[in-house]
Amino acid sequence: MGYGTALRESVEAERITPLIGVFDMFSASVSARHYDGMFVSGFGFAASHYGLPDIGFIAWPDMVDFVQRLRLAFPAQHLLVDIDDGYVDPEVACHVVEHLERIGASGVILEDQKRPRRCGHVDGKQILPLEDYLEKLNLVLETRQDLVVVARTDATEESEILRRAEALAETTADVLLVDGVRSVEWIRKVRSVIGDKPLLFNQIAGGKSPRLSLPELEDLGVDVAIYSTPCLFSAQSAMDRALRELRRADGRLPEMTEDSVGVSEALELLEGNISRHRRLRRPA
Repeated sequence: MGYGTALRESVEAERITPLIGVFDMFSASVSARHYDGMFVSGFGFAASHYGLPDIGFIAWPDMVDFVQRLRLAFPAQHLLVDIDDGYVDPEVACHVVEHLERIGASGVILEDQKRPRRCGHVDGKQILPLEDYLEKLNLVLETRQDLVVVARTDATEESEILRRAEALAETTADVLLVDGVRSVEWIRKVRSVIGDKPLLFNQIAGGKSPRLSLPELEDLGVDVAIYSTPCLFSAQSAMDRALRELRRADGRLPEMTEDSVGVSEALELLEGNISRHRRLRRPA
């Protein structure tokens, strides 16, 4: 079974599919212990690879290289990849999609923003004319073979959200995402205009969308939930806390406890990614 087919079957199954945002190989290693799907987040990748906000700095060869390393280490995981606006040009978008499919990506998300782009949960987003986005999207759909394609709109004006959602639902995209949706009522409105098209919901801490459980999202007709930044934000919080404590202790490392991570625990996690030691990982 191809990676796209496997993700498509999960999306079409009765239960909602959660995908956890990862930002580097280490966060992916932790995520694989708990969930069988990853979201390769543009927010997280821009932060970890460049130390920059997610406003258009990502170069597509860097993203392809990261996904290739992920697939080698995690052969059993769904890998949904954020490709922003397809890196501006429709021909580049198609080229990137071909690369990602050949190295084992499960799917991509293609947005309708124009440059300078923004994270979907911040102000200041600008969108392409619908006809321009549909041209790019349809070229990508013609290019992919098995890859799952998520059509994403970043529209913020209410009538435009529904107009675009309805138009995207009429394409052969596998899944639809309205990013930054602000309320449960708006999830219902989008669901009502897209027919049977699978719906994806993006949750990000401190973002514009409501915090909802997977059962709540299922009840709203959501088929896929991506969590863009739990690994990234918890890493920032934990590192800040650990370094403050180290400074207060005049540089003395804390004693190891039952929940501590030291050399042996980190090595145990990482050795599982070596191909001769690897086992197909599933959540415990």
